[in-house]
Amino acid sequence: MSITSQADLAGLQLVSEAVGTTLKQMREYAQPGMTTKELDEYGGRILAALGAKSAPRLTYGFPGWTCISVNNEVAHGIPSARKVLQNGDLVNIDVSAELGGYWADNGGSFVLGSDIHQHQPLVDASRQILRTALSRIRGGVRIADIGGLIEGEARKAGFRVIKNLVGHGIGRSLHEEPKEIPCYYDRYNLKRFKKNSVVAVETFISTRASLAHQLSDGWTLVTKDGSFVAQHEHTIVITDDKPIILTEANHIWE
Repeated sequence: MSITSQADLAGLQLVSEAVGTTLKQMREYAQPGMTTKELDEYGGRILAALGAKSAPRLTYGFPGWTCISVNNEVAHGIPSARKVLQNGDLVNIDVSAELGGYWADNGGSFVLGSDIHQHQPLVDASRQILRTALSRIRGGVRIADIGGLIEGEARKAGFRVIKNLVGHGIGRSLHEEPKEIPCYYDRYNLKRFKKNSVVAVETFISTRASLAHQLSDGWTLVTKDGSFVAQHEHTIVITDDKPIILTEANHIWE
């Protein structure tokens, strides 16, 4: 969507505060021995208390309030009473919601407890690459150039990117134009970021794999070779200068 009024900005700020706060509190609440279902139910209660509705549930009938992916799961992990979090797990939480007709999306990966499996460098790279990418986004900048930047920064850090998961436009629905904001340079993507538009930009930084594959549950995306992937995501408003980061309440850069 393109922001055309102060009311639009206020509505987006409200829903973005809700998803950002939910993500931050879920990350702080997570602990070894807890099931992903317990963690998701906690997030669902926060969203409800803030008046927000789960976007994946509302839009796609997703079987959870949030997406929680663990270890080799890349995205869209289904919360489960059978999945128990362990010390050292690589955990990703993705929270998106609707509130008052506006939509926002954010996500972040983190190491639960002690970094006994050495996932922290991957998490740090994903987080820093998102920060770098957002600092370069302005109205008129080619989407492909930001994808190339993300891919180049990942390579410099010794990692790769997942090529079939992308950021997207957002605002009046969960997925809008531009439909694809990839993590790599796509020379066929000639679109540019537009001033006053709202987008969700996300990094998918991988230890080896460059594709994610869907499991038979119809939702969960995994790597086939056992690679690990870290993702971080902010919803932003594009300006002539640095973007407005709507979901900064998630504190994913801390």
